[in-house]
This record gives sequence, structure tokens and C-alpha cells, in this order.
Amino acid sequence: MKFFIDTANIEEIKQAHLRGWVDGVTTNPSLIAKTGKSREEVIAEICQIVKGPVSAEVLATQSEEMILEGERLSQIAENVVVKIPMTEDGLIAVRQLSEKGIKTNVTLIFNAVQALMAAKAGAYLVSPFVGRLDDVGTQGMELISQIVQIFSNYSLTTQVLVASIRHPLHVLESALIGADVVTVPFAVLKKLTSHPLTDKGLDQFLKDAGLR
Repeated sequence: MKFFIDTANIEEIKQAHLRGWVDGVTTNPSLIAKTGKSREEVIAEICQIVKGPVSAEVLATQSEEMILEGERLSQIAENVVVKIPMTEDGLIAVRQLSEKGIKTNVTLIFNAVQALMAAKAGAYLVSPFVGRLDDVGTQGMELISQIVQIFSNYSLTTQVLVASIRHPLHVLESALIGADVVTVPFAVLKKLTSHPLTDKGLDQFLKDAGLR
């Protein structure tokens, strides 16, 4: 399973990359707005650090404008994946961009049929949001299981990217289900490497060696 970091914070990306934690990056307009920089500037800087897929989201809502915007974003770097919302206009854009050889990530997916329709349109990635489903009393990970099963049934090549990750258990369940990618905030990534018994064991080793 691949790990993406969900951020537009350059320092977080550098630190995660240094530790070998990231295969790619996902961003959105909210994350980029926090940087105080233009979208193009942030995406270009990220692509200099990470060579895997970097998702850059369109701001347009009509298919024609989405296509033009997606083409511009794809020219920033060869590893840019154009992020498009799960709407009818979005799927028109996905279809046309895919035919031009531009990879797309369909975001804001909340049921398995939406993921199937995005895959049929030619999406490279689909991004179901598990945390937001959990927030409204739905089993978010059940959605991931459904999508993985459907894509397996029909040998679809679209990758399942688990988004809106809130805690390490989401990552564990995604791996057990067989999702292709998880996109994880930096704070959660840090939690994946730690365990109190690891800290306790290391402390005891150092004490036994006379170093503490």
C-alpha cells in the first residue's frame, strides 16, 4: 500500500520525505490557502520534493473550465494528478482529460457507485472520504471494502485512495481491506511509527547499557 501525505505544508512534506513516509501528496484549496501562496507555486515546490503523484485540485465547476484548468495544472510537472470533484461535469472533464493522457483523482466520493462511475470515466485515482462518513454515523471503512470488491470483480485499474484519514486504525483497516493508497495528515503519520512499549523497551535497553 502506498502512503501519500495530505498537506500543502512544505516543511511537513520535507520531513515526511526525509523519513521515507511518502509516495505522493494530496492537496486541496483549503490546504493551499493556509500557505499564503498561489496554487501553482505550491504545487511546483511540492513536485520538486516528491516524485510520486501530486494531486492539484481544480477550482472550476463547469466541465469546459475544468478541462482547461486541468490542462494548465498538468503542465506544472509531469507527476501532477488533476483532482476533480465527483459531479457530472467533473466526470465529463475526467473522461476528456484521461483521453489526453492526463491523470485524474476524483474526490469527494461517498458511496461505491460514485467510485464505479468515476472509474468508468477513466479516473486514475478515486478518493472516498472515510472520516467524514464516520462523522455522520456511517461506517466509512465499509465503503472502502465495497469499492475494493467492485474494482476487483471487474479488474478495474483505477486505484482506491482512502482519504479523510483521522487515526492509525483507519490506516490499518485500509491495509487489511487492500486499498491501494492512503493519504494521511502529518500528525497521523507520526503516530504510525510510535508505541509506548517501544519507548519503554528502548529506555530499558539504554538503562541496562548504563547510558541512562
